[in-house]
Amino acid sequence: MRPFEYVRVGSTSSLADLTAGGSNAKFIAGGTNLLDLMKEDVERPDRVIDISGLPMNKIQRVPGGLSLGALATNTETANHPVVRENYPLLTQAILAGASGQLRNMATNGGNLLQRTRCNYFYDTAMPCNKRDPGTGCAARDGLNKIHAIFGWSESCVATYPGDMANALHALDAIVRLRKPDGDQRQVPIAEFHRLPGDAPQQDTNLEQGELIVAIELPVAAAAFAGRSYYLKVRDRASYAFAMIAVAVALEIDGDTIRRARVVLGGVAHKPWRAAETEALLVGQRLNAELFQRASSAAFLNARPLEHNAYKIELGQRAITRALMRAAHVA
Repeated sequence: MRPFEYVRVGSTSSLADLTAGGSNAKFIAGGTNLLDLMKEDVERPDRVIDISGLPMNKIQRVPGGLSLGALATNTETANHPVVRENYPLLTQAILAGASGQLRNMATNGGNLLQRTRCNYFYDTAMPCNKRDPGTGCAARDGLNKIHAIFGWSESCVATYPGDMANALHALDAIVRLRKPDGDQRQVPIAEFHRLPGDAPQQDTNLEQGELIVAIELPVAAAAFAGRSYYLKVRDRASYAFAMIAVAVALEIDGDTIRRARVVLGGVAHKPWRAAETEALLVGQRLNAELFQRASSAAFLNARPLEHNAYKIELGQRAITRALMRAAHVA
């Protein structure tokens, strides 16, 4: 690990100075991803700003929905009674990730900012445009079993590794950000993460020095509470990242689907909304044959690499199973 300056802040008043100019500063709270990256010499901040003492850990009702403080831990969020009752999909997704010990440390804001687990990204001896722009993408023609089948570019085929964000996409969450000057802005979760394009080193649309303050869940998403399901398929039962993950949320009137959200994890540089599947579901009556057709539609535009074509059939089966669980169809 390289030398760095450590600064702990108790208020946001000093953040503008600490993140200004050319400083390669990084915020840290739980540190469950950043510290690993620093130890592997992937992240090389010259200043680490500890924000764990800032008052941003509340989970509370707000006009229009529920606010999840950026510094609330994943465990606190998953176990909060309002989340479990009104947004159980989020609870399921969080509990599918990492381990109990890590969830006790990991924060909501940090969870959104976790970086890819691409082996070439972690190996500093290999070329990687995400780590060192302009050096190439070793995974493109290398061992790419865990990599993207949607939205990748010649510059990067990495996937976003998180679970929580998949559920947040299905629930139409909003990310509230604080700029260094104190102004705030809100970003729909669908616009928070980026596809790689020709700038894969930029995982999100955060601006320099911006800080995640909270994640807000709309009241309307509570209509999915009784008909949602999170399915994660992985190499082992725990402490593993998804080969395929599916977040499904349905609003059903009688036996007719009024609204549908289907979001895939493990297939792209960001959570991937299966719009084709949703379009086939809305207005239709619940049945297993419909779910199978809708699941197949999700992969019509997939572009598998040499070693990950298995994700297409696996993903189709996973969507079908998640839809049946969410809809309570035997």
